[in-house]
Amino acid sequence: MDEIIIRGAREHNLKNVNLTIPRDKLVVFTGLSGSGKSSLAYDTLYAEGQRRYVESLSAYARQFLGRMEKPDVDQIDGLSPAISIDQKGASHNPRSTVGTVTEIYDYLRLLFARVGIPHCPECGRVIAQQSTEQIVDAVHGLPEGARIQILAPLVISRKGHHQRVFEDVRKGGFVRVRVNGEVRDVNEEIDLDRYKAHTIEAVVDRLVVRQDPENEDHSRLADSIETALELGNGIVVINVAGEEPCDLLFSEHFACVHCGISLGEIEPRSFSFNSPHGACPACQGLGVRQEMDPSLVVPNPDLSLGEGAIAPWSRASTSDTFFSHLLEAVAQHYAFSLDTLWTDLSQAHQQVILYGSKGEPVKVNYKNKYNRERSYETPFEGVIPNLSRRHKETTSNYQRSEIERYMAEVACPTCEGTRLKPEARAVTVATKNISELSRFSVEEALAWGERIINDVAIVATTDAEGAQPLLTPQQRQIAAQILKEVNDRLVFMADVGLGYLTLDRTASTLSGGEAQRIRLATQIGSQLVGVLYILDEPSIGLHQRDNARLIRTLEKMRDLGNTLIVVEHDEDTMRSADWIVDMGPGAGEHGGEVVATGTIDDILAHPTSLTGAYLSGRMAIPVPTKRRDGNGNALIIKGAKENNLKDVTVEVPLGKFVVVTGVSGSGKSSLIIEVLYARLAQMLHRAKTHPGEHTAIYGTEFIDKVINIDQSAIGRTPRSNPATYTALFTEIRDLFAGLPESKMRGYKPGRFSFNVKGGRCEACQGDGEIKIEMHFLPDIYVKCDTCRGRRYNRETLQVLYKGKSIADVLALTVEEALDFFENIPKIRRKLQTLFDVGLSYIRLGQPAPTLSGGEAQRIKLAKELSRMATGKTLYILDEPSVGLHAHDVAKLVTVLNRLVQKHNSVIVIEHNLDIIKTADWIIDMGPEGGEGGGELLIAGTPEQVASYKHSWTGKYLAPILAASPHSDFELPEEEEWVEEEGAPAEEWSEEWAEDWDEDEIGAMEQ
Repeated sequence: MDEIIIRGAREHNLKNVNLTIPRDKLVVFTGLSGSGKSSLAYDTLYAEGQRRYVESLSAYARQFLGRMEKPDVDQIDGLSPAISIDQKGASHNPRSTVGTVTEIYDYLRLLFARVGIPHCPECGRVIAQQSTEQIVDAVHGLPEGARIQILAPLVISRKGHHQRVFEDVRKGGFVRVRVNGEVRDVNEEIDLDRYKAHTIEAVVDRLVVRQDPENEDHSRLADSIETALELGNGIVVINVAGEEPCDLLFSEHFACVHCGISLGEIEPRSFSFNSPHGACPACQGLGVRQEMDPSLVVPNPDLSLGEGAIAPWSRASTSDTFFSHLLEAVAQHYAFSLDTLWTDLSQAHQQVILYGSKGEPVKVNYKNKYNRERSYETPFEGVIPNLSRRHKETTSNYQRSEIERYMAEVACPTCEGTRLKPEARAVTVATKNISELSRFSVEEALAWGERIINDVAIVATTDAEGAQPLLTPQQRQIAAQILKEVNDRLVFMADVGLGYLTLDRTASTLSGGEAQRIRLATQIGSQLVGVLYILDEPSIGLHQRDNARLIRTLEKMRDLGNTLIVVEHDEDTMRSADWIVDMGPGAGEHGGEVVATGTIDDILAHPTSLTGAYLSGRMAIPVPTKRRDGNGNALIIKGAKENNLKDVTVEVPLGKFVVVTGVSGSGKSSLIIEVLYARLAQMLHRAKTHPGEHTAIYGTEFIDKVINIDQSAIGRTPRSNPATYTALFTEIRDLFAGLPESKMRGYKPGRFSFNVKGGRCEACQGDGEIKIEMHFLPDIYVKCDTCRGRRYNRETLQVLYKGKSIADVLALTVEEALDFFENIPKIRRKLQTLFDVGLSYIRLGQPAPTLSGGEAQRIKLAKELSRMATGKTLYILDEPSVGLHAHDVAKLVTVLNRLVQKHNSVIVIEHNLDIIKTADWIIDMGPEGGEGGGELLIAGTPEQVASYKHSWTGKYLAPILAASPHSDFELPEEEEWVEEEGAPAEEWSEEWAEDWDEDEIGAMEQ
């Protein structure tokens, strides 16, 4: 069967959809947000494919896989086992890294266990395990006629007179010993200083090296070495006489004969930071430890102690507490004022406050309960030691979590953040240990592996042996198969635009798009055939430059014999698809239908397809006829060095719509989120954030509020929903509480909350469903029989407004609620903002876990829009175009421009060219990702960026601007491309420096 046939799909808003999809093709589902794409792809096709697969398993296996609901569909024919590669965030396990998720690290552990060269973790010397035969062969390799002594070490650098050792040597029948390098007769009196370290070796035999294999000394040499190894606990010393005598040490164990350190058998688990055999014992393999961070303890250094500069003791400054008396006593003892700003205190005074008086007593005055003045003397413990002690001693989880707000993760000093024991880090392959290799980016690791596979001359210099090839023919034979598996995975990751990620990057720090593309690369490596893959916007977070590589990856999976269904809005992906399904025509109740299907040409020619209209150019987001001049002020980020940022200094003009662009991993989020937002939140809102490394941020007096509208969930439980998050539910409950029926019954607003007792259904405690434990089978969630999923008890549901109960209102979509509450301005205003950001289709009571990251971000944006703007607010958004159709992007651009028109400032991190082309100012980072990025390429208008030769963003932006009827931009000729930056940072530095004197600038930088 070469088709997937769907009949009667009615999941969510799908309206009895009938659809035929070709198999073994790249199929794109597109359409407006809320049009039913995900309902058809995930909740119908994927759900049914998974359910059928699970039903084919035994009852025992099914208990571990969870319960699969049957989707609301009449029939699906031609369905294959389905695999979903969605936008779920990566693992939050701190032990999970890019290397472990992709299994690359597992292969590296095997590589190091099989061909790794162990070194002593103390002295760095190579450690080799040698048999008697190998030691004999090494001795035979000495020059003909060389005179040697075979020595057995008995005492190595140990204090004592050691007379019992000499007695044992005599009893063993040996004649000579070497004491501290001098050969002595064992029968003479040897008197040693018991307080000095001595080395004693028994002379087992003395021989002359003969190359003649028939010589009788050959067997004698082997016997003597065996005797020496037995006597010396596996270690033998071969002393070679001559003009420059030397000692050759051999061991039959993995042990350093110089330091006496023994290594266990090297195996893959020796390199695992998730196993006690390899993990650093100090940090248990996490690589970090939590310690008190002075910058979190004093988040705003522009406050005085009296104003609460010490955040954990901030209440002490305004109340009569133990800590307030302590601070007053310290201030009096060391002669400084509590009203002095923290930045103006001397370094010595700051150290005393943070780390204590080092045992020096201070006099504390206080009043007892009888209002009599009393005093006592006590050493001042210091804020940080006090917090550390309380964190260690408390049994209260609340107290511990409160104190942890002032702690930051720092690299473990024992393993230096590598997570491994010293023994594991002392094993090398091609001069690199496994920790060094894990710090490589994907591209660097790929180059390293290819050099070894291709046997390019890689040499290492040792202090004894000089330059030598690092992989022997035997080692290369062992490593070849392992490195092939590693390189295959690295190539897949590079192909999906993840070449900048380092292998030791924690999985929890990956964006949803990065995590999805990692899973995509893993699936390519599995080489499965006949599978239905369903992907959710794999192009998210990917620059246009890398789109072609992603599309080639998808085509490679298709060509293996798989069917790919991609929920996507990206134009390049749609134009590369074999088949397109356009859902619509609207969102929510107005969607759920198939508007058009066919090839790209069919969609372009379809008269009612919004997708076709935007792809063909019949509809478009207009380029502004004029870019805003802003308010003349700016934020200046100076010396940003967080992650891969290379001492970047950037001007961010205020009163403008600013877009930050660049390839994936170029440093956009590091600059804007980790440096700018974290520092502003700390300064303006006393946030407990830890800003990324930078010198200073100037111009903060021009803004009074900063808001980061990210894609994190608006809540973790089904009790959270759009109505509760936007405070819309408060107004609705107040409305119901003010109805005559409620007043007659004495109902207050709390009666209409499903989170507290009173009006909610107590059978399900306001959840609407009940969990039934099935013991060895998966738990089942069933609709509550008492309230029928409506969450409220019968009496509460009897209160009606315009014929609808509170449960009916929560079931309304935003669009329906707008009409329903048209005469209630407070409610309508908040609903209008949700409608304006393109969320007309979501229901007011829709559980938060069912919302996508893009929907959650737009709900947060709507909440901020409903508030009164100050005119000096800075809004920061990270890829707000996620999940948006071009028609929805047009609405988003209108909303963002509305914020700027109210004299606010907007910074957007974005790859979507429709948003980029509408910006007033672009900050383009690059030129590449990872170590190849972290620089400011150009800052200027879209036209300036489009004319800059070295900007990848400009390259893709130029034809769009040139094609716009509202723009007079023309594509430059080859010789007209601009070689220099449009707005170098130095142009504004002198102008801004006039507003501050040198002392002020120095204080800011400090």
